[in-house]
Amino acid sequence: MFSSGGIAELYFSKAGIDIIVANELIEKRARFYQEMYPATRMVVGDIRDEIVKKDFLSHVGEDVKFLIATPPCQGLSTLGINKKISQLQKDFRNYLIFDILDVIDVRDFDYILIENVPRFLSRYFPFSGKFLTLEEILLEKYSDRYNVEVQVLNAKDYGVAQSRPRAIIKIYKKNLNWPWPKKEKEITLREAIGHLPSLESGEDSGIKYHVAKKHNEREIRSMRHTSSGRSAMVNDIYFPVKRNGERIKGFHNTYKRMRWDTPAPARTMNNGNIGSHNNVHPGNKLANGTYSDARVLTLRELFIVSSLPEEWEIASNYTDSFIRHIIGEGIPPEFSYKLVKCLERKK
Repeated sequence: MFSSGGIAELYFSKAGIDIIVANELIEKRARFYQEMYPATRMVVGDIRDEIVKKDFLSHVGEDVKFLIATPPCQGLSTLGINKKISQLQKDFRNYLIFDILDVIDVRDFDYILIENVPRFLSRYFPFSGKFLTLEEILLEKYSDRYNVEVQVLNAKDYGVAQSRPRAIIKIYKKNLNWPWPKKEKEITLREAIGHLPSLESGEDSGIKYHVAKKHNEREIRSMRHTSSGRSAMVNDIYFPVKRNGERIKGFHNTYKRMRWDTPAPARTMNNGNIGSHNNVHPGNKLANGTYSDARVLTLRELFIVSSLPEEWEIASNYTDSFIRHIIGEGIPPEFSYKLVKCLERKK
């Protein structure tokens, strides 16, 4: 449910999991998903629509034992517009969890995986005349037949060169076993992408997907005078400016370079914007005192830090922005694979 482009389940087949049916609201994402997974039945439409939900459920037979649901998190994300309680209450995306419960209630799953931003766990929902957290609702509804386990895990601890904390909810039958994955050593950005050639704005390395996005000269000028781990917003002279020369106002993590010695910061849907959060390549100091790679990550670098194949086979009719968007809203597939590969099958 809420499949987007299907980033999360890219490696599920290695764990013996086949996706029978998926649902996605936006047609372009659904089309991308169908091209990636031609054997999966894609139901396009709003899951709140009873016709769409009925169509989705019609493909969930008795042999379907695993449900993965990743409801949209923009209504909860601290990077979104919905930061006030009144806004949270009005955003329908914050109540899509009840559509997941509708599906759980009418099918006999062995395992259910729900994922969202950490803030999801502290959100209160109206339920049975009370306001409860999602964990409390799940325990009240399902604790007689399911184990309900909740943790906040970070993808950087599970083989992904990116810091991406996520709320993970595992629901599984009491006669089964589903341990949490074991933590692994962090992968730094230098270890992940340090082998790739340096590139400046608009340059093409000749390596598949390692093509630098073109930025405007004002942004390039600011970032050339900004070192690894710093934001151009604090520069005394070479700060970001508008076309009219006026200084741009922003936060300490905008127009900011990443650090070589840590995993990449979380890749958001806006990862192609040089002025957005923590998006700029770390760069290296040059002989003239400026810094190289005044640009966002190339698609190849983005694939690597998102645990996607470096030469991921995708159709050529999708834009750079679209690919960046679906990667930014998806779970890094190595992380989700680590979550599901250790679930125990019913004997």
